[in-house]
Amino acid sequence: MLMWLCRAPPNVRFQLPVPVRTLIKHLPSSKPNAFSLHRTNAKALTTNAARIVNSSHFETLNSRQQEQIRLYIDALLQWNQKMNLTAVKEVNEVMERHIEDSLAILAPIHKSYTSHCNASCDSIRLLDVGTGAGLPGLVLAIARPGWNVTLLESMNKRCVFLEHTVSLTGLSNVQVVRGRAENLGHNLSFREQFDVAVARAVAEMRILAEYCLPLVRVGGLFVAAKGHDPQEEVRNAERAVQLMGASFLQTCSVESQSPYGKRTAVVCLKDHPTPKKYPRDPGTPTKMPL
Repeated sequence: MLMWLCRAPPNVRFQLPVPVRTLIKHLPSSKPNAFSLHRTNAKALTTNAARIVNSSHFETLNSRQQEQIRLYIDALLQWNQKMNLTAVKEVNEVMERHIEDSLAILAPIHKSYTSHCNASCDSIRLLDVGTGAGLPGLVLAIARPGWNVTLLESMNKRCVFLEHTVSLTGLSNVQVVRGRAENLGHNLSFREQFDVAVARAVAEMRILAEYCLPLVRVGGLFVAAKGHDPQEEVRNAERAVQLMGASFLQTCSVESQSPYGKRTAVVCLKDHPTPKKYPRDPGTPTKMPL
């Protein structure tokens, strides 16, 4: 099994019982010149980030959180010139397409968790599966500093970027893990340990169910960020969700300023433990969806 636990700032507090044997290898800290830019470009990006147009969800954040978002966007666009993190190239487009959409799923998480999980939202163990550039997990960690957020990503370069950004923004509630969900789902330090798992722009629901639900505790939630009309995808995933010990709770339209259309949050409730045979071997959920 290949899994890397990336280095985080010294004051990180991660609540899961992670034994020494899972700490296979720390990623090296990023080299100062590995992703260097001309100073004029970096300065321009910083200036643009400072001119972010306020939007409904962004405005709800305090001044420190807004600055952390600006730092994140600045780093994202700088590193994106050297590696493939996002197709988006402009600051305002990042805000509309990524930040706003990420913040938009907070309301469905809060409403569903307080209504159906019989627990407070003040301290949630949240896992972002296939986080990529940290969306939505890193943005959620900024917005909810009381949550313990784990960012799961299989690509080394993206993990280095995430580690850099966690340090840059001063986040103490984020853990970056390099690995695959199919492997992590059989690691007892992670299996059924999270209150909420989220995924955005990763795969269709049948596949996501097998990736995410084995990692969610009984009584917890799986929330998938989807497009404007996921109903057919949801119907096709009913069997997969049930096999993982869960059921569809609700499909919520989320408020988003994105010009890319209406967004939807698909919420599943974990009713029973996931059978031990799931998730299947790496690659199998994609090749043979349930």
